[in-house]
This record gives sequence, structure tokens and C-alpha cells, in this order.
Amino acid sequence: MARNVVISGGGTGIGLAAARVFAAGGDQVLLLGRRAEVLEKAGVPGALTYAADLSKPRGVRGVERFVAAEFGTVDVLIHGAGGAGYLEPKVDSDEPLDVVLHNWSLNFGLNTLTAVLLTEALKDRLADPGGRVLFLSSIAAYRGSGNVAYAGAKAALHPYLHDLARQLGPRSITVNAVAPGYVEDTEFFGDVMDEARRQRLIAETSNGRAGTPGDVAATLHWLASHAAGHITSQIVQVNGGAERGH
Repeated sequence: MARNVVISGGGTGIGLAAARVFAAGGDQVLLLGRRAEVLEKAGVPGALTYAADLSKPRGVRGVERFVAAEFGTVDVLIHGAGGAGYLEPKVDSDEPLDVVLHNWSLNFGLNTLTAVLLTEALKDRLADPGGRVLFLSSIAAYRGSGNVAYAGAKAALHPYLHDLARQLGPRSITVNAVAPGYVEDTEFFGDVMDEARRQRLIAETSNGRAGTPGDVAATLHWLASHAAGHITSQIVQVNGGAERGH
């Protein structure tokens, strides 16, 4: 039976890969993102699109109204929106504290607020029984990164999802996260990735390769399946062994 699947950040990278996997399985997909032109060019068969800034209540309320009109019920909610701010405008200030405030506010907006606001807006529309909520965390949430604000923003999702799993468990709705390691073929790094850094990240893995959006999408698809119905409040690491499980 076809499901209604809502994917934020669905126009590029992991979100797009997930959208294609769900659509290929016959599900109806709604792609969310800030850039309408990117969503329209995504090329996911039969997908609906809606452009909004999910870090702002106004944008999320628009999504809520759209979902109510087009779907009614949400079977799978995937939070693929995020980033480390590499593609965002830089703060126009030489004051160190202004730069810190900008970086932390930006990263929590992109990675934490987008997920929390959208979840809270659609929580009552999740299918019960059988609904699925899936977050994208990061290896950085476990080990930090060059951008500690990004790492902190991803780590902040963990206690939220554990609490949400308790809230939604009585409705037979599962809540989990996938924490990717280094993944190529996304917009995440912008132009800040050099070959030496790339090779260092690959060398950390046990299988000697970078991750792909498809690796993460396949894990999301499985967690959304009936087979994963007794898995909740978990963070599944997909990083080729670069970071051990916790």
C-alpha cells in the first residue's frame, strides 16, 4: 500500500536519494526545501514539492496547511534538511562574538529547528499505528568536527528524538535517526573539501571508501519499513566503521 512520505531537504543529496527510493517503491513523496527551482528540477517521479524556510514558524505553518490539503496523514517524516553553513552568507562583522553567534544560530536553525518545528507541526498527522519519524544526525555528533556548532546542532537532535519516541510509542510510531559519516556527491561541503582531507576521511573507514547518498537512503528506507517496527529511539551509524557504535 502506498504511503505518504514527507522529506525535508528533498531536492539534493541524501534527501533526494531517499525520495527516489521511496518513490520507486510506489510511495507518494512530498519534497520540501528552501529553493523552489531545485525542488522542481529534482525529477522524482510523481513527487509534490513545496518551498519554505523550515527554520521559521511561518514557513512550517505553510507546509502544515499544504500537507493537510494534499495528504491528510503522514506515514513517514524524514528530516533531511540541514548543513554546516558552508553555502550560507558570511556574517558582516569583524567582532569575534558576532561571528560565534552567527555560526551557532545558523547551525541550530539549519539542523535543529528545521527538524523540531516540522515535527511538532505534523506530529498529530502521523499515521497510527505504523508512522515513522526519521532524523539525519551526523558522525560529528559523536566526535565533534571542525565546525563545533554543527556538531552541537546535530547532537541536540538526540535527546529530542528519545523524548519523541516515548511520546509517540503508545501510538505505535517509531522515531529513529541515521548518523552518516563522510558522504560524497552532496552539497554539504561546498568548495571547502580538498583531496588531502578527503583521503583522510576515507582512510578512517574500515571498508576504504566514502559513503554515498544511496547508502543512507537505503538505511532510512529500511527503518521506515514494517520489518523495523520494533526499532525506536535508536541512532544508526552509517559511516563504514569510521566511528564505532555506541
